[in-house]
Amino acid sequence: MVVGGPTTVLDLGGLRIVSDPTFDAPGPHGYLTKIAGPAVTAGQLGPVDLVLVSHDNHPDNLDDRGRALALAAPLVLTTGSAAGRLGQPAIGLAPWTSHAVPRPDGGQLTVTAVPAVHGPEDAERDADGFVNCEVIGFVLSGQGLPTIYVSGDNASIQTVTEIARRTPAIDAAVLHAGAARVPGKFRDRALSLDSVRAAAAAAVLGPAVVIPAHYDGWAHFSEGRAGLARAFDDAGQAAQLRLSDHGTWIPLRTSVIEPWKAEV
Repeated sequence: MVVGGPTTVLDLGGLRIVSDPTFDAPGPHGYLTKIAGPAVTAGQLGPVDLVLVSHDNHPDNLDDRGRALALAAPLVLTTGSAAGRLGQPAIGLAPWTSHAVPRPDGGQLTVTAVPAVHGPEDAERDADGFVNCEVIGFVLSGQGLPTIYVSGDNASIQTVTEIARRTPAIDAAVLHAGAARVPGKFRDRALSLDSVRAAAAAAVLGPAVVIPAHYDGWAHFSEGRAGLARAFDDAGQAAQLRLSDHGTWIPLRTSVIEPWKAEV
């Protein structure tokens, strides 16, 4: 379920997982402006077992109410620098490192951090080698579960290609799209996937299901739902795309013979 902005709720292996929680009301957040609130409130989600934070640097990925939800959860997985700022219960993961989360059924969910580039591939990098700031995505997997890629704010197809090479069987992808643009940053070039590159990322990854997120709710998105639908249709990939109303559960089951049960 996409709640709004980047915030996505996944029910996987008996665990309720929230990625990049943002639950504040519309209004200014520094140099960014939120123009639509969440489809459901944090309180309506019930107990949350795991929070994924791709980065804490920008309020459109972690706002005040989202931070409160994250810090009330038993576990937060995020970047190394964000874990230092958030404190307990946050654990920092470097790209290609994993953390095992026990499942109620006795199995485990493996969360693997994967790289993300929060802007143009050729943009100037900071002293730590990051474009814009440190960001990660996540791959969720486990025995009897679908493998799900959550992109975080990544704009790099090169990075997606590396993720696909190292994770060859992705069943579903949650892609942050919207072509976010901030005046004065990187010559106003997109800081996240535009619609065409979201379709290209889906072609590279090859998942049966693609759930776009982070394409509306904030004023700095330059492309929305219509652009995504057009780009996937132009690419002949409309069958992969799941563009449901925010707050609607999206089953990840694509065939009656698949043994796992999961929803986004």
